[in-house]
Amino acid sequence: MTRIVVVGSINMDLVTLAPRFVAPGETLTGDRFLTIPGGKGANQAVAAARLGAQVAMVGNVGADAFGQQLYDGLKAEGIDVGHVRRLDGVGSGTASITVAGGENQIVVVPAANGRVTPAQVEAAREVIRGADAVLVQLEIPLDAVDATLRVAADENVPVILNPAPAQRLPAEWLHRVRYLTPNQHELATVLDDRGDTDFRELMRRAPCPVVLTRGAEGAWFRDGDDAPRHQAGFRVDAVDSTGAGDTFNAALAVFLGEGLDVAVRKACAAAALKVSQLGAQPGMPRRDALDAFLETHR
Repeated sequence: MTRIVVVGSINMDLVTLAPRFVAPGETLTGDRFLTIPGGKGANQAVAAARLGAQVAMVGNVGADAFGQQLYDGLKAEGIDVGHVRRLDGVGSGTASITVAGGENQIVVVPAANGRVTPAQVEAAREVIRGADAVLVQLEIPLDAVDATLRVAADENVPVILNPAPAQRLPAEWLHRVRYLTPNQHELATVLDDRGDTDFRELMRRAPCPVVLTRGAEGAWFRDGDDAPRHQAGFRVDAVDSTGAGDTFNAALAVFLGEGLDVAVRKACAAAALKVSQLGAQPGMPRRDALDAFLETHR
């Protein structure tokens, strides 16, 4: 069984379904409101667990009602929560999400996620040592991300870094990651490119292997000095794109041992299945559903 460690955010998603996105200063009547467990870290952990991996989560929740729900939800998915802290005096992270026409707009409040520390990552060294891969994103403090890269490098464990939310990253980080998994905007931001450079050229400029997501178009990927290759996306009826990138990253980590081409194809398929369902974690596919989907989409 593939062993994955996820270091990242744990949020409660406050989701409003609306007929369209609201304009500045406008009040719009929504169709439905939901509270759904989310956060990039927790999403990737849940997606990896549902795809058959043994998963450990490193992160924080608040000592509030949301925090208890989030903690219990991770446990219910079979995720090791031994390194998830419940912090007094701080709320759990939240994401206010509007979904309209299959797309989303998101405002994140980090709260407890902003208190993930290098010491907390260091305390998880033993579980990182036993992992096949580590997943990390940028919804936690950058010193905790740096500690994750350092500890994983010490233990010779490959890291998949999902650079979201987008920001410029130190060059030494990029030399430590096994795969960087941005979309086009995120890759341009990471490399501090402010022009209209073609994404394939940006991939060539990156000092590390890149797996770049392109929504319905699928993904492009480059390993070593190879030219970027393309994996087409899978056609589905889009309902909600929230968590699609997290599902992609989780699947990439879970199936990486089968080779990069296979892992990217399965990651695209898993993301497509997620897009066809409402909610980040509720819509994430299980292994049997992914296998069945791939059987009919050769």
